Order: sequence, then C-alpha cells, then structure tokens
Amino acid sequence: MSPEALAAQQRIDPTQVVGWGVDADPANNPTYPMRDISKDSKGGLDWPRPALQPETVEVLRSTEHNRRTAVFGTSTPPSGVSGALRRQAFKSSEGKWSHWLILLAADRINVVEGVAADLLAGRVPNIPAEMGIKSEVAHNMPGLIRKVAVTGAVLTLAYALVRSRQGDGRRHPAPPTPR
Repeated sequence: MSPEALAAQQRIDPTQVVGWGVDADPANNPTYPMRDISKDSKGGLDWPRPALQPETVEVLRSTEHNRRTAVFGTSTPPSGVSGALRRQAFKSSEGKWSHWLILLAADRINVVEGVAADLLAGRVPNIPAEMGIKSEVAHNMPGLIRKVAVTGAVLTLAYALVRSRQGDGRRHPAPPTPR
C-alpha cells in the first residue's frame, strides 16, 4: 500500500475528535499580535508533507491527531501488560488526566517487565548502572544522597508496617485461668 493510500485510510473526521481544533479560530490565536503572518504565502503552511515512514510495528496515536507523524520511533512497540495499558490510554484524550496516569503506570510496569525478561533470559540486570549511579556520583551527589535517604526511609517504614502486622514474633505467656 502506498504511503498516500495509507494516509488516506488513516484519515479521521476531526469534527468527531473531542477537543480538536480548539486553536483553529484565528481570532483566538494566542500568538496574536506578536506573530505577523501577513507576509506568509499560505498562512504558515508553506511546505510539502514529507514521505511517510512505513509502519512496520504497532504505533499508538493520539485521538487529537488527524494522522500520524511522518517519522516515528519503532524501537519499543507496545507489548505485554504495559502495552495493553498504553492501548487503553490512547483511547482517551490527552486532555484527560487518566490518559497520562495510565501511561505513567504503563512505564513503571514496563520496567518490571524488562527486569523479568532479563531474568528469564538468564541475565541479571545491572540496575545501579541502568539508573546512572556513576553520573549521579559525578554530577549530583546531593540528589543521590536525598534519593538514598528517601528510599531508606520508605523501606524502613514498609518493614516496620509489615512487622507490626505480623507481631513481634515472641510468645507471650498465656493469661492466668480463673479458678
């Protein structure tokens, strides 16, 4: 299928997209009067659209965009539980907080999926290196100390909560029986 035919197939009716065109009214242009477009030949749209990159993997697209961009990333297509969450997030508008919260949760789940995939492949991930500990030591020592302190406090609190729910593990003498 040619890129033009693919673009035509993917074209959606923008009047059906919630929130689309909120800046379409020139009278409501926030750059006015700073931007002078009177000398623009076509109102600022004076360029041919570049050829579309072939879509070889699943690419999620915002509901606010009429068509996908000419170039996009293909290194990490959605997969697993995080991919399912991303697909669900892209069904709603970028203007909704749930869209972004679902994407944040998908990112965190994707980290766990990556660690699990490494372990299943027989590789132990070098988490400190992946977190950039060397650069933190070299360039952001106060930030690293703060992160270690906060992480330690959270882990200590979690440990204390778990221990308090389990009891202290010691046996207490049975209460005296009444005579």
